[in-house]
Amino acid sequence: MLLFQGPQLMASYAERLHLKFTARQLFDLVADVERYPEFVPWVAAVQIRRHEGRSLWVDMTIGTNLLGRRFSTVAYLDRPHRIDNSSPDPLFEHFEQRWTFELESDGSCIVEYRLDLKFRPQLLQTLIGGSLADRAPAMVAAFRRRACELNSATGERHLT
Repeated sequence: MLLFQGPQLMASYAERLHLKFTARQLFDLVADVERYPEFVPWVAAVQIRRHEGRSLWVDMTIGTNLLGRRFSTVAYLDRPHRIDNSSPDPLFEHFEQRWTFELESDGSCIVEYRLDLKFRPQLLQTLIGGSLADRAPAMVAAFRRRACELNSATGERHLT
């Protein structure tokens, strides 16, 4: 669900999925940021700057060959339950991304994804903010496809 809030155009997106993979499988897929350029739309490059304990500092470039923008994020990893991402980058006035993974009794997982962002320059928010949040459903779908691909490629079976 895509929401635009108030005159400052805070872009928000939320999605809840029931997937037949374990919480650990899905957590590990989302936490493997170095592989994002292989399957996440609009992620051109990723560089891990630092990894200390449960915290991960990442530089990510999103966009195309003609137009790309690099920004920094900090992720807090609580395996296999939750990944919280924020960005101290001056590009954003506000950036929060959250993945939660809730194990079901049958071994499957309820995944919740939430993105809240507001670019600092108002013009940039107007031009890019909505389209970035508009891309969130395609990004979530890419993770779902990747989970299926990885599990079939390794011979592992996802839960039925």
